[in-house]
Amino acid sequence: MPKLSYLKALNRALGDSLAEDPSVFLLGEDIRVAASNLTAGLFARFGPDRVLDTPLSEQAFTNFATGAALAGMRPVIEFQIPSLLFLVFEQIANQAHKFSLMTGGQCKVPVTYVVPGSGSRTGWAGQHSDHPYSLFAHVGVKTVVPATPADAYGLLVSAIRDDDPVVVFAPSGALGVRDDVDFGTLAPVPLGVGRVARAGSDVTVVALGHLVQDALAVADELAGLGISIEVFDPRTVYPLDTDGLAASVAKTRRLVVIDDSNRSSGFAAEVLAVAAERFTLDAPPRRVTRPDGAVLPFALALDRAVQPGRDQLVSAIHAVLEER
Repeated sequence: MPKLSYLKALNRALGDSLAEDPSVFLLGEDIRVAASNLTAGLFARFGPDRVLDTPLSEQAFTNFATGAALAGMRPVIEFQIPSLLFLVFEQIANQAHKFSLMTGGQCKVPVTYVVPGSGSRTGWAGQHSDHPYSLFAHVGVKTVVPATPADAYGLLVSAIRDDDPVVVFAPSGALGVRDDVDFGTLAPVPLGVGRVARAGSDVTVVALGHLVQDALAVADELAGLGISIEVFDPRTVYPLDTDGLAASVAKTRRLVVIDDSNRSSGFAAEVLAVAAERFTLDAPPRRVTRPDGAVLPFALALDRAVQPGRDQLVSAIHAVLEER
């Protein structure tokens, strides 16, 4: 089977969606020249009416997309960096997200926001390295973080077809991931349905996006020590697949979450709260995250020290196994 990269999978999902539905169009900064390679080749295929370059005003083109969606279109916005979402949080959370709720479902706002995320460990520095998926989950905006090329394709297609706003985080640390893929099997992946990336019996590790690869690598390492790790990939931050998570934790009765966002009020904190309310555990759960208030440094060594990684995950797994 051919290899498919995560980035190419996103590109293919955009191309297939444009070809399938004439109401879909793309907009963003420098997308006609595919500055990030996400939209490579799409301007040549679909032309200026479907692939729109925008001015350098995130607030303007984000609200423009909301209006277009209310008028029956399905806009897809590419943001160049995740920290730009702070500029448009009001437009997404307070405008696009609420129109359907405030009109009793009479209005639909099918906008998809595609955000190359953090996690590259390549020195993006403070104002380019935020990973604010927890903020959108908190206000009830559908939020997904694919980990594999097949999921990158399937979740993006589902997001574009969805009648609500959906934020799709594409972590930079995952963009180069390549898998053997039968192109004929690429299909939409339902929002809100997680997956077991690796079955195990001793500890459930919950991981998102690029950190799924780290969790799988740690599981391989610890298997040599006789420790069986189950890796659960929620895929969707909101709505969270609590039933799938419950089934995993019911097998292992131990839980560790690795999460590339800040510790307080982050995604890991939500998973641990769900565990405390619903699950029976044999040991207190652990979380591996960025430190509270973390601003990622420009220096590579410090950048990598601040972000959650494999060594911290191994330590957390040993800690829950030692608890009785």
